Amino acid sequence: MLNHIQLNQSAEMRLTRGHLWIYSNEINNVKTPLKSFETGELINIHDSFGNNLGIGYINPHNLLAVRLLTQDIAEPIDTFFFQKRFHRALTLRQKLFSQPYYRLIYGESDGLPGLVVDRFGETFVIQINTAGIEKLKDEIMSALLATTHAKCIIIKNASSERANEGMEKYTEIAYGQLAAPCVIEENQCQFMIDLLNGQKTGWFYDHRFNRARIATYCNDKNILDVFCYTGAFTLPCAKMAKQVTAVDSSTAALAQLDENCKLNELKNVTTHAGKAQQELENLNNSSKKFDVIILDPPAFIKRKKDYHTGLKAYQHINEAAMRLLTPHGILLSASCSMHLSAEDLLLCLAKAGHNVGRQPIILEQCHQAPDHPIHPNIPETNYLKGFIVTMQT
Repeated sequence: MLNHIQLNQSAEMRLTRGHLWIYSNEINNVKTPLKSFETGELINIHDSFGNNLGIGYINPHNLLAVRLLTQDIAEPIDTFFFQKRFHRALTLRQKLFSQPYYRLIYGESDGLPGLVVDRFGETFVIQINTAGIEKLKDEIMSALLATTHAKCIIIKNASSERANEGMEKYTEIAYGQLAAPCVIEENQCQFMIDLLNGQKTGWFYDHRFNRARIATYCNDKNILDVFCYTGAFTLPCAKMAKQVTAVDSSTAALAQLDENCKLNELKNVTTHAGKAQQELENLNNSSKKFDVIILDPPAFIKRKKDYHTGLKAYQHINEAAMRLLTPHGILLSASCSMHLSAEDLLLCLAKAGHNVGRQPIILEQCHQAPDHPIHPNIPETNYLKGFIVTMQT
């Protein structure tokens, strides 16, 4: 029988509306003291009247203390539980994509808070972000093997979120053998991916449709791809473009990009290693101009307290990019910061345009791909935003 927490009065409103999170200050610490629970323990969740709201897991040492797994109080949290969630997620992705390259599990939106699973053919990469999911790792592995034809499963627990849960980072091949190199297909391009040493799970599926859209503006143009990583934007644009200049601070990522260019027989890509802001200033000093610029930076606002500093960083880097655009040039400006709204990003673009004496006009709005579905009651699942704009003088 599971232990239970009892919520303060009205604290259940977020859950009854569909959210899956409970904060420590929403728990009645007198009736159910947080110190009495183990980190990662499965618990029943009671409202202030004692009514059972479902089953979740708890980390008593974290502000985000509880995450709901099911509202069915009789449902065992076992291998079959995960099999059902995996099967539902797999059915959706197979409807969306003809090839087996996608995010299979996107945390809360797939009813599995704290868990991410990316698929690379018959290789799967699991990312565990919470102590509660870490304790259920064996059940997750068994369920994934039962649901898919996995030949290799990698556990890539390298996210910064683990520190908040009091967990160490680690990477391991948990099942099978990794075929080297791992190659995926996206936007009519092939990409070699380093699943063990690459960022996050090794690839960023969320921008796949935005990459396809910006490529349509690149016909016979000079392109600048900033924060290019291993070339997810670079390659589909290079297939259309006259020339692509790709910038990233990681020499290892640029080496992988060079290999991907060879794999796709592309010879019109030049790489530059360096920090983005400095490279943009160097290009501006050289009077270089570009017809299309892609800005897809890492999250400048990782926590709410970073908001104002991050907002200025987004504005400054967009100003630097706008100065490099030809008349009527095209800019794709994106942000993966959960704490930055699309409206905030648009305001950054407007201010940046004003400061460089040019007016950005929106052509398209960018969103995360449908293998990152948005839960309407969990705004945190809607993190990726961007705009494709043209610049008027």
